[in-house]
Amino acid sequence: QVQLVESGGGLVQTGGSLRLSCAVSGRSVWLYTLGWFRQAPEKERESVATINWSDGSTYYADSVKGRFTISRDNAKNTVYLQMNSLKPEDTAVYYCAAAPIILPTNFNSWGQGTQVTVSS
Repeated sequence: QVQLVESGGGLVQTGGSLRLSCAVSGRSVWLYTLGWFRQAPEKERESVATINWSDGSTYYADSVKGRFTISRDNAKNTVYLQMNSLKPEDTAVYYCAAAPIILPTNFNSWGQGTQVTVSS
């Protein structure tokens, strides 16, 4: 498994931007898919975006396509989520998670989460 530490959350106005970071530590990071998830109060956790560390392929939820960008920095072992044109409905706790590439939906390592609040 890998260890994940998120940072970068905060309060922003509608239309603003934030960049979340997820520092990844552990062995063989390239053998994982990294993802950002979010959970709003009284709602189920949902997948926001994922990236295959090895080949860089990405996935986005329809609700964030064109506004959010997931990327990775191999030298820093860090995954980013650039969030633009933020909306109040993006308010949630955002979590970074990792899944083995051979089981890309089995996210079994999680960070502690970072709060994102978008004011209207």
